Amino acid sequence: MANTAQARKRARQALKRRAHNMSLRSRLRTAIKKVRKAIAAGDKAAAQAVFQESQRVIDSIADKDIIHKNTAARYKRRLSAQIKALSA
Repeated sequence: MANTAQARKRARQALKRRAHNMSLRSRLRTAIKKVRKAIAAGDKAAAQAVFQESQRVIDSIADKDIIHKNTAARYKRRLSAQIKALSA
């Protein structure tokens, strides 16, 4: 347990930050799942529409440093490739 007032405050702040980051990460996972579900359904137009929405979420969470920018780019690239493969 933290002994100084400063350490106690930092522990409180860390708990708040962790809870906030977890909720953002959950939003990210939900957005990705929605796109994957649309891809699994096989409807390319619906998948593209959901992908457009999820791109905003992915970029926003990368901007907040919850995930690395390259990780965000990788998610978007892979989802985009799966959507393109639907027409083939």
